[in-house]
Amino acid sequence: MLMIHCPHCEETLPELEFAYAGEAHIDRPVKPSDLSDEEWRDFLFIRSNPRGQHFERWRHVHGCARFFNAVRDTVSDQFLTTYKSGLPRPTEDELKELAR
Repeated sequence: MLMIHCPHCEETLPELEFAYAGEAHIDRPVKPSDLSDEEWRDFLFIRSNPRGQHFERWRHVHGCARFFNAVRDTVSDQFLTTYKSGLPRPTEDELKELAR
């Protein structure tokens, strides 16, 4: 079972407490009505699917109910870190340090 750390509650709990909410750091278009159908489709459905470090959004549904971001390695399925929404993504150097 995956264990996930909620940066708001400061608790590490089983994955069943949380809900995956998609890729993190996706900017919503300023004027969605100006997008073509193809551009809107891409915004809604096209996401990266990297092998390795992936930035994700999660929600602590059975706790504080707040959203937060996480960095998860898609190969090992291990969480490298979690951090509050609105904070910048960790730098490559910070992630290398966490992976040690």
